[in-house]
Amino acid sequence: MPATKRATKRGRKKGISIYRPFIFGSIAKHLDPNTRASTINADHTHQWTLYVKPCPPHPDLSYFIKKVQFKLHETYTNSLRTIEAPPFEVTETGWGEFEVQIKIYFVPEANEKPQTIWHHLKLHPYGPDAERQRERKEPVISECYEEVVFNEPVEAFYELLTTSGGGGVGRGKGSKGSKQMNVGGGRGDRVAELPFEGTYSQKEEGRELDRLGDAIKTVEIMVKDERRKLEEREKTLADLRSEEGAAVKAR
Repeated sequence: MPATKRATKRGRKKGISIYRPFIFGSIAKHLDPNTRASTINADHTHQWTLYVKPCPPHPDLSYFIKKVQFKLHETYTNSLRTIEAPPFEVTETGWGEFEVQIKIYFVPEANEKPQTIWHHLKLHPYGPDAERQRERKEPVISECYEEVVFNEPVEAFYELLTTSGGGGVGRGKGSKGSKQMNVGGGRGDRVAELPFEGTYSQKEEGRELDRLGDAIKTVEIMVKDERRKLEEREKTLADLRSEEGAAVKAR
């Protein structure tokens, strides 16, 4: 997500790109009817939190992010929520999933325009383990990794970025020293969605291969069973034709 420069007369660091990673997403959990507050709307089934948070091991975003604005579904009271200090998050209750517009405003030193990203609020688990997740009443986590790239930052902001937090500095686009990912931040653009249990491990890959292997074996057994049934039907049909032929000859 490349940041968009504002017009400025202040000097910029020519040929320099600095990226800063962060995570945005949501966590939702089913409301327990035995413990839910009486003030919660009777139609609401879940409590959820939307957030923009640091990417470990970096603990802070506030040195380059001034505020974050979450645009909720229009049915919510005060649907435009602005969070001006960490943690940049909004917690609500509801019953439906919807698209959330997240607008990130940078600190004044950045002299950069705000950037917009989109997130689909998920309340229900998806995938092969969805039923078990529902039975276990596990929280539904949906989050994405994103990087904002500041191309040729103004000198004051360059000093701020290089003395606070973590990330990468590259010289020029596409250089070996640059880790920038110019992924889009607009609606419909793709970012890296993070799996529920962190990075996709070899162990998880092995489990998925085992599941695929079991499914293939099941299909092979079903195919063999259908072939056996077909052979039995063909034999029965051949016997009937043979008996019919014998009866005709006897006449």
